[in-house]
Amino acid sequence: MTGELDLEDRRALRRVAGLSTELTDVTEVEYRALRLERVVLVGVWTEGTAELAENSLRELALLAETAGSEVLEGLVQRRSRPDPATYIGSGKAAELRDVVISTGADTVICDGELAPSQLRHLEEVVQVKVIDRTALILDIFAQHAKSREGKAQVELAQLNYLLPRLRGWGGNLSRQVGGRAAGGIGIGGRGPGETKIELDRRRIRTRMAKLRRQIEGMSKSRETKRGERRRHAVPAVAIAGYTNAGKSSLLNRLTGAGVLVENALFATLDPTVRRAETPGGRAYTLADTVGFVRHLPHQLIEAFRSTLEEVTDAGLVLHVVDGSDADPEAQIDAVREVLREIGADEIPELIVINKADAADDLAIARLQRREPHSVVVSARTGFGIDDLRAAIEADLPGLESELHALVPYERGDLVAQVHERGEVLKQEHLAEGTMLHARVPNDLAGELARYEAVTPTS
Repeated sequence: MTGELDLEDRRALRRVAGLSTELTDVTEVEYRALRLERVVLVGVWTEGTAELAENSLRELALLAETAGSEVLEGLVQRRSRPDPATYIGSGKAAELRDVVISTGADTVICDGELAPSQLRHLEEVVQVKVIDRTALILDIFAQHAKSREGKAQVELAQLNYLLPRLRGWGGNLSRQVGGRAAGGIGIGGRGPGETKIELDRRRIRTRMAKLRRQIEGMSKSRETKRGERRRHAVPAVAIAGYTNAGKSSLLNRLTGAGVLVENALFATLDPTVRRAETPGGRAYTLADTVGFVRHLPHQLIEAFRSTLEEVTDAGLVLHVVDGSDADPEAQIDAVREVLREIGADEIPELIVINKADAADDLAIARLQRREPHSVVVSARTGFGIDDLRAAIEADLPGLESELHALVPYERGDLVAQVHERGEVLKQEHLAEGTMLHARVPNDLAGELARYEAVTPTS
């Protein structure tokens, strides 16, 4: 039976070694809270190897430290599926309570998205605050959002997460008067009213609707800029990848953008678009996007959809992978899952294996066998950047044909298509029509063939 588990695994919480935070000076990390939250991590291992389960919890530890927490302990339990009541089962929840007491923790972080009832029941047992992976990532995004649009997107995601998890206690659940009772109608004039929690939900929905309108308005500006680039036939390249894979470093290396680079998860959230050129002199735009992570909260994908349109609108995706990571294949799969969710999985992809200076040669060779269409680079040292530029030039969406054509004025539709889909190198208006020197896709070159000029006019 495939779901059968080893009895010994079922009986014990497995400690994950090396997860305690070692900080000699809290001021080393300026963005952390003045008093670090002391946390215990707990995960449920349902499939795969023990190594994969522990890697997932180590990533959770990095997320917790990025959010400003001090990790005291990490525990993994082997189960066929998470317990529907307390995530790890009532017995293991009691054991977790003992760990919390012995370590002096004030927060438990679960490696998964928990239902509201699971959070409530687990808190009742361990008697400290319990949050899940989704809430942790949302908190990190809230800390790092800088732009007006980024802050609005994060707030929308947080409210979307909070809405089903609202709780009320005691008098907070009493009903607010409804109908016209407040106007002195009295007995028989009251409507059912609404509880405090219903009132909070209504306010949250109102705020969410306002945020969606704001984000939609801000996204129009980005769409206008993208449309302008399309009209000038500038191909778009998007940098996507796992958080902390080195996307911003790569953007800086290719364009000199000067984007913040920090060895932390989700250090940059706001997209940056810069102009670059291929070795052959062809101009293109390079857009840095928000980093992805395993189990990226659906609320964030929805809220950041307008930002992620930089990927869906691109003609090429540079998929950056941290070659020095313990499990880079899982990073690739996680990013591709998000790309599928936003409808960008059909866009041509070039795998960029970064951090070659810190990666193991055998691990890089394994990745290259798995992903033959890849380039190995180090954004820090500059290794392989020339090869990457050449690969980008080869993979840019097609302006395969360069031609000179004298297009009659009655075929202005063809001239418009050349401007929209090609790159106009020179244009001149003559008595017979419009003389164009342009690079265009092959299908458009076929339509222009009957108007092709043997030599361009001077």
